[in-house]
Amino acid sequence: MNDDKAPVLEVRGLTAEFVSVRAGVRRAVRAVDGVSFEIARGEILALAGESGCGKTVTALSILRLVPLPGRISGGSIHFEGRDLAALDEDELRRIRGSRIGFVFQEPMTALNPVFTVGDQIAEVLEVHGVARGAAARARAVELLDAVRIPEPARRARDYPHQLSGGMRQRVLIAAAIACRPALVIADEPTTALDATVQAEILDLLVSMRGEFGLSLLLITHDLGIVARVADCAAVMYAGRIVETGPARVVLASPRHPYTRGLLASLPGSKPGRRLEAIPGAVPDLASLPPGCAFAPRCPERFAACEASRPDAFTVSPGHAARCFLYGGAA
Repeated sequence: MNDDKAPVLEVRGLTAEFVSVRAGVRRAVRAVDGVSFEIARGEILALAGESGCGKTVTALSILRLVPLPGRISGGSIHFEGRDLAALDEDELRRIRGSRIGFVFQEPMTALNPVFTVGDQIAEVLEVHGVARGAAARARAVELLDAVRIPEPARRARDYPHQLSGGMRQRVLIAAAIACRPALVIADEPTTALDATVQAEILDLLVSMRGEFGLSLLLITHDLGIVARVADCAAVMYAGRIVETGPARVVLASPRHPYTRGLLASLPGSKPGRRLEAIPGAVPDLASLPPGCAFAPRCPERFAACEASRPDAFTVSPGHAARCFLYGGAA
């Protein structure tokens, strides 16, 4: 697809399920339930929400990497005009790592401990036919330099355990951008890093967007990260996206009660007061309530919320919330 105005990624009605067996009864549990979003070229979209809400499964579903016993059971995933769900494994393998890069959450498990980091980046180049042999190793050093690792030629000969957490994360970013992809998916790329290194990694991702012209899907539970780098935000709860819009609009004027609860719980949101917490607990995906999944915890719920699931209602241009407060309730 050559149309620069077309989204680089368009996800519609994506559903992913895991098989659960309870008391001898086999049933499918939806970890991702009818998720839809799109990412424009050069845009950073943050998919935010609590742990367990379905963010990572959504990211893995895009590349059809949902681990068994999970499966994609519905929806479409169009990347650069191609339906990824319709591709065979060989075609999809050529896209993974080449047109779509992935930065995994934990670099120590994503990197192979018995190979140098330079060899691991070079392998990405060789697998996708970008460079081979000495040229691939030289390019690996250039990529380490691009992600601001000091003494890249020396560090290319190091093994993952010889690098700090921040450097290992930079190595993953270098591998993800090695083939100049159109899209990079970064799953909690700053987890377990201290605040200074977090800021450096986020700044690096933003600079990579500018330098390589890539789009970025950023998976995070931290709304501070959303505010810092995202163009658009999608807030997820219990497998569904409950609010979407420009990041600055969603954060400045949140409409869904869940989004408001997340923002109210941030330290420093109300100086001098105790932190607010969302009451209750995240629901069990195997036994969701019949209505809105957030209704049992929502301070603004009413009868309609407990009877049926709300659609997404437009609350302002480009800004939508899946909540009966904005329509659909009798």
